[in-house]
Amino acid sequence: MHEPSAESFAAALAALRRGEAVVFPTETFYGVGANALDAAAVERVAALKGRGADSPIAVIVADRAMLAQIVDDIPAAAEKLIARFWPGPLTLVLSAKRGIPAPLVNSAGKIGARVSSHPTAARLARELGRPLTATSANPSGKNPARSIAEAKAYFADKIGVYIDGGALTGTAASTVAEIDGGELKIIRAGAIAEEELKKWL
Repeated sequence: MHEPSAESFAAALAALRRGEAVVFPTETFYGVGANALDAAAVERVAALKGRGADSPIAVIVADRAMLAQIVDDIPAAAEKLIARFWPGPLTLVLSAKRGIPAPLVNSAGKIGARVSSHPTAARLARELGRPLTATSANPSGKNPARSIAEAKAYFADKIGVYIDGGALTGTAASTVAEIDGGELKIIRAGAIAEEELKKWL
């Protein structure tokens, strides 16, 4: 795995603290990250992506304590999935606390979150001390960026800091799932198969 330079990591952290967006590597594709509790920063990410209100932006949290800052309730079945698949490419859609920036929350008042298994993504969330937006680094409808060059081709100087994690080998985005009335519901098929999730429930 390509280790990012200390300088680029420090620059990204400083940019996030100023309310700016950065591009960073995850276990799937490059992501556009901003402080997910900073409403203005989240709106900027939504504008960069061209994302409408009907497709909320998911977040990366550092750990369970950070998850508790943004979600109200974790169903027992979701707990099982967290225990088995986090850190990793499983985004769970859970009831959001009040006051979470609107572009992160769906019409049912829920937010998608995961703990990333990529060391850079995990460390950014941990050192920022806030959840990080984790939408893929591409305008809506375009292919996700697997390299810094691809991300820069999309965003150029609209984003000031790019953390180079080398060429990423992800073939699918994170699986997005929800526990609804005790049942598993797949919202977006992705890196973890539905059968694999069901096996742990």
